[in-house]
Amino acid sequence: MIPVAVVGVSGFTGLELVKILINHPKFELTYVATSEGETSLSALHPSLYEIIEMPVEKANAKAIADKAKLAFLALPHKASMGFAKELLDLGVKVVDLSADYRLELETYEKYYCPHEDKAHLPQAVYGLPEMYRDKIRKASLVANPGCYPTATLLGLLPFLPYIDASFPIFIDAKSGVSGAGKKCTHNTHFVTINENIFPYNPLIHRHQPEIAEKLHKQSGKQFDVNFVPHLLPITRGEMIDTYALLKKPIDPLEILHEYYKDAPFVRVFDKPVDVKSPSGTNFCDIFAKSDGNKLYINSAIDNILRGASSQAVVNANLMYGLEEGEGIPVIAYVP
Repeated sequence: MIPVAVVGVSGFTGLELVKILINHPKFELTYVATSEGETSLSALHPSLYEIIEMPVEKANAKAIADKAKLAFLALPHKASMGFAKELLDLGVKVVDLSADYRLELETYEKYYCPHEDKAHLPQAVYGLPEMYRDKIRKASLVANPGCYPTATLLGLLPFLPYIDASFPIFIDAKSGVSGAGKKCTHNTHFVTINENIFPYNPLIHRHQPEIAEKLHKQSGKQFDVNFVPHLLPITRGEMIDTYALLKKPIDPLEILHEYYKDAPFVRVFDKPVDVKSPSGTNFCDIFAKSDGNKLYINSAIDNILRGASSQAVVNANLMYGLEEGEGIPVIAYVP
């Protein structure tokens, strides 16, 4: 068994990591931590009572290096990079679920803050397996993508050779409230979100440059990406509707089937998808349709699994030469 740690276990993504890892055939969860420590897993997450009990430590890089070979960092943006630097210097592999290693230095510092680990940043591999599977297998540091970029990029990637880059791409994104994290805010308060839906940070959301940067790196083209996220009155699930113009007419479903024929966690549908069917799984469900030069792409994921925790474990599987789907959930929370 390969010993692994989860740092930032108190949040939703930390909980989902624990749920996957306690049933994983090759990984053993040997260390869990928060910034404060001095509690237990069942105190943080009553759903784990009599399932697994472990002391929750105050996060310490040297203690992790003594107990684990790989650490999942489910820490906030800006807080992760300092901790990752210590772990990497101690020889511990890292899957980071924050934004701290996802972007090029200039882009990161424009939208977040000065970067504290410029030495390791060039080593980071963007953890979308359908883009960088071979590089992830050789990586010591994987930057797990954001949930919105995951579902958006998986929809767009097959069509990059056919999209007319002289026209804007419009992305209409909708996510469940769990994507905002555990801490309650005005937007996530029950009386605000119940029976409601609203956009937030339109055209200035920090996932917009992440999407644009990865599209450029994959295609060599500069796309004008316009991204508008919305909050849905549901716990989990995410749907992305993307609109673009084509250079010439195509058969979108034929292209999707061919592009993802060897992708175990992408399902191509011949009708529009929904957020419930991939809920509780690592699947990304995709549908696409065109009308002349107009292209519509419809994709859906579980925002805290494929958009965070289960994708992180897929990346860890690849980093250790395991089967991509080892221990990864595939049965949806339906009904």
